[in-house]
Amino acid sequence: MDAASVSLAPCNPLCIMRTLQEIQATLQVAKVDPAELQPLVQCLSFSDSFSSEDYCLLELDDTLCKYIESGQSLTIRGDMDEHAVLCSEDKTYDLKIADTSNMLLIIPDCKTPDQLTSDLSTDHLIHCQIYGFAKSYWELKRSRPKLKKLKKLLMENQYEGPFSEKERSSTYPKYTKEDLMETIQASEQEIMQQLQLIHACRIEGYWRILEFDYEMKLLSHVIQLVDSESWSFSKIPLTICLQELELLEPRQMIEHCLNCYGKRYTDEGEVFYALNEDEVCKSNALMLLRNAVKFNLSEFEEVWQQSVPEGMSTRLDQLKGVALVDRNSRPQVIFQLNVEDLPESTQDRFNSLFNIRAKWTEEDISPYIRGLCAEKQTIGTLLTKYARSSMQNGVKVFSSRRPV
Repeated sequence: MDAASVSLAPCNPLCIMRTLQEIQATLQVAKVDPAELQPLVQCLSFSDSFSSEDYCLLELDDTLCKYIESGQSLTIRGDMDEHAVLCSEDKTYDLKIADTSNMLLIIPDCKTPDQLTSDLSTDHLIHCQIYGFAKSYWELKRSRPKLKKLKKLLMENQYEGPFSEKERSSTYPKYTKEDLMETIQASEQEIMQQLQLIHACRIEGYWRILEFDYEMKLLSHVIQLVDSESWSFSKIPLTICLQELELLEPRQMIEHCLNCYGKRYTDEGEVFYALNEDEVCKSNALMLLRNAVKFNLSEFEEVWQQSVPEGMSTRLDQLKGVALVDRNSRPQVIFQLNVEDLPESTQDRFNSLFNIRAKWTEEDISPYIRGLCAEKQTIGTLLTKYARSSMQNGVKVFSSRRPV
């Protein structure tokens, strides 16, 4: 607030009815020209309910202000051992305390210059009460959602099918969407997007991750049916698919599998799915790699191509972010390295990557750090900050800035 635009006169609570003449006399003693001030004088006094502990100030940008004014809410999330974050419906923000040398007074009835009416031609006096003060406030900074915990929780009780022994026991933890929103430091939209990304399924009101072998079993059923019916992988009829496979697995599971590995569309009123070749090939690769520490690259590529449905083609770029090729070893090898298993914090992520490999090309490291980029930040700027570049055999490589 501009002190030259609005006159604030501190007032003793015992003398709350201070007159306009007394204010004008005070200005005269202080040699302040009333013409330099707004005609409205606001006289401050401490409220009977004054407190310095009942208020917490939060600094919001225009977007969040409009979000609140529209009737939406903001939620603070975090366990006792976590740094609190603030979440809107679709974004996550870090909360940080900012100290200020100026005391911040909480005066609900105080008017700022832009709130004054233009028809005040003569001096006016109003009395305002101070309800509290603060010496700090919360700053918000847009941050990445902390989603690694989501998969960790769901992996505690993987879904192995409706007839598994585990489903008959009630001792394993299960989580509803509300449970996850209470625990995961992310917005509702970010949580739902991540659930879709990790192929989670809502079963009897609880979100579950399918056990990998069971998920592959479902996919195998679909692919075998496509083959036996001579359908195109780009046009699988949902109704017939469910009718044919419901004796083997629940309809919900078959449709979930199609949602994970295909794209739904409608043609002449009938629902079809087009299988995503990259996703199917990637899942087959993970099935081959998950039990092998390292796999001879040439042998892997041959076995991998043989494992996918006829008509689909395997490519190493389908495995970005889930597997890594070591071209410096003899023979060249490939091994599983899933970005979801790496640390969430930027520095820890780089430390982990440089422990795995001392020098990286930008092409190799990009899939593992792309998700770390903040708004308007590129992979190049991230590498400049956390890695050191050099040339090796005519190729730019990146290594750690600190001893590993």
